[in-house]
Amino acid sequence: MDRWEGTATLEWWADRSTCLARLGVRVTAHALGDGWAGGAVLDPPPSESDRADFELLMTLDPLFTLRLDEGSTILVDVRTTVGEEQLGLTAHGTGTAPAASGCVKR
Repeated sequence: MDRWEGTATLEWWADRSTCLARLGVRVTAHALGDGWAGGAVLDPPPSESDRADFELLMTLDPLFTLRLDEGSTILVDVRTTVGEEQLGLTAHGTGTAPAASGCVKR
C-alpha cells in the first residue's frame, strides 16, 4: 500500500490517566522509504476556543497520540503547516515518518 487515508483522533495526554484533548482528524499518509510521511486536517473544524486550547497544548509539547479508528496508536509530533489549516505528523523523537515498530498501545 503506497497511500492511506482515513479518520483518527489526536490525543494530548498529561500523564497515563489524564487526556486533556481529543480532536478528530482526517489523515493522509504515503510511503516514504522505510516509513511514511503524514498529514492531517482537524475534522470537524474546532471552535475558536477549542483551537486556542489546541494551540496552547502545541506550545507546551507537540507530542500527541494518534489513535486510528481500529484502535492502534502511535506517538507523533505535530506541527502546523499551510496557514495552520493542515498538520504535519512525524514519528515522535525521530523527525521522520514512523516505521511499524513505532506503534504503542495505551
